[in-house]
Amino acid sequence: MKKLQIIVGSTRPTRAAERIFPWIADQAIRRGDFDVEVIDLREWKLPFFQEHLGTIGDFADPTYSDPVVRAWNAKIAEGDAYVIISPEYNHSVPGELKNAIDSVFVSFALRNKPVAFVGYSAGIAAGTRAVEHLALIAIEAEAVPLRNTVLIPSVASAFGEDGEPTNPATEAALAITLDDLSWWANALASARADGELPPAAFRLRAAAAADAD
Repeated sequence: MKKLQIIVGSTRPTRAAERIFPWIADQAIRRGDFDVEVIDLREWKLPFFQEHLGTIGDFADPTYSDPVVRAWNAKIAEGDAYVIISPEYNHSVPGELKNAIDSVFVSFALRNKPVAFVGYSAGIAAGTRAVEHLALIAIEAEAVPLRNTVLIPSVASAFGEDGEPTNPATEAALAITLDDLSWWANALASARADGELPPAAFRLRAAAAADAD
């Protein structure tokens, strides 16, 4: 069974994420094809990104600048697929979420794994621009961002007292997204098992060293 990590990307005391991630986790568990884990950034006191060659040590077993960063990389490496839940701050993602993704550094823990996004906002934008930025960030992390997403506008009224969406389209969007994640998680796990190319940064370094000889 593939490990699905649901990453809650806001840490604000007044965040609306509590309306969303329990429903997503419940729907993912009900499918029966994922081992589901919720990862709340509130519980990970990551420092601002400060890694460099001096903090890494052995690339095969990085030290990092802080034990929590090492633990974070190990935790993310456990996943086979990811759902990132994000509000939209100033047309982009929360700083804590960007920092958390940046901190997955030289472990390549997201590499060649599928990532889906759930965006939400108090107004009509539904986190669309945050999701667009997350797709670009995921590409740079060498993850595989999926096209289908869940976008939730007017989040204050988007769920009923039973915790279920008030708009049937929201439930349909999540079902499609989880279907895609399941397919891609299996396909990419099989591909990784058959062998992966070294990360491009390492191949570029090797090519530069060869040219220098």
